[in-house]
Amino acid sequence: MRADLDIIYFTLFPWDNAYSSVSLSFTREFQKNNRVFYINHPYSVKDFMKGWRQPMVKERRRDMMLNRMRYESVPGMHNVIAVHPPLTLPINWMNPGERYDKFYAINNRIILNTIKQVIKDYNLTDYIYLNCFNPYYAGVLPKGEFNPLLNIYTCIDDMTEEEYTAKHGARLEEDAMRKADIAFVTSHNLKKLKKHLNPNTHILHNAVDISIFEKALDGPLPRPKELEGITGKIIGYTGNINEYRLNYPLFKKIATEHSDKTLVIVGPLNSDDYIAHGLDQMPNVVFTGGKDINELPAFLQHFDIAIIPFLLNKLTASIYPLKINEYLAAGKPVVATNFSEDIRTFAKDIYIADSEEEFVKLINKGLAEDSDERIAQRAATARKNTWEERVREFWEVVEAQLDKKGKDSAKELASSF
Repeated sequence: MRADLDIIYFTLFPWDNAYSSVSLSFTREFQKNNRVFYINHPYSVKDFMKGWRQPMVKERRRDMMLNRMRYESVPGMHNVIAVHPPLTLPINWMNPGERYDKFYAINNRIILNTIKQVIKDYNLTDYIYLNCFNPYYAGVLPKGEFNPLLNIYTCIDDMTEEEYTAKHGARLEEDAMRKADIAFVTSHNLKKLKKHLNPNTHILHNAVDISIFEKALDGPLPRPKELEGITGKIIGYTGNINEYRLNYPLFKKIATEHSDKTLVIVGPLNSDDYIAHGLDQMPNVVFTGGKDINELPAFLQHFDIAIIPFLLNKLTASIYPLKINEYLAAGKPVVATNFSEDIRTFAKDIYIADSEEEFVKLINKGLAEDSDERIAQRAATARKNTWEERVREFWEVVEAQLDKKGKDSAKELASSF
């Protein structure tokens, strides 16, 4: 672990996003030993206008209107300086080509200038640059103009499989991964898909903030208001609600065949496909909407079983879900579809269904077989998959690359004499 280095961390996920994210979880661990400059994904002019009255926009409104960057402190993270860039232009609607490239260069320069200002303001010399799943700007820092000790890119999903990200993000990500000194991916399938872009590609799985989710096992937590009045068993899901990942017909089948139980779905509603499938009309289905990560342990404590009803497609084949270790840290029995190589690595701790019919049956099996011993086993598995452990793995790779770079530089210097 190199405590002498600063980290410039540019990410798709704002630091003040209420939901769990890979980048904020890493930052929480990084900042224990390193100063972190956490650069938010910028708002476009369109985002700014649409979100005019939203709290995250409102508190930054003046700086955005004056087209200036903004430094922010992050509660509970004394070693983190958050940076909010100026507004950018909305260009994802454009088709690939010369026009897009022209406006991309303008946006990219806005972010590069923001980073340059951070380096100047804080007199940064020894720093690494880490881009987390945000190739739309500054996929890597150009050598010559910048001097990071390393350029690192992290891929957390298959960008080719969602319409918005596939349009420009997939191409830009390929370029970033080719140019990076190190590329990290979060799943085995992503490594298979991406290693041809960069031979120095390493798996860094998602993990769990154990201090948050083990609270579900530490003692009684207040029952969330959305669960008041529910008397039977609760089948629970936490996470984003969207059509690319979730098997809505399976949700409906679960609710229908477990009519004596309540299906509680906790997470932001990113599309209305669940309405088309009639889930909003089912008497034993409850949607709570998005919740802050710190609220999730109370929900999990009151769930009797947790589920991951993902579709089986190219997108989910590359997913190592955050929620698996969160569920296990809370001690919950888990039923999942057989969607990825990574989910199969949890086979000794969870129930994996190869069909919708089996999924429905495994819910009863999971409930019947639950025990204190199994709860302890699940929690023990989660404790092996903490963000602290992932940061240790991160530095293991980074330090090896820095050592190699130092030796290569020494050889070049020696050969010049």
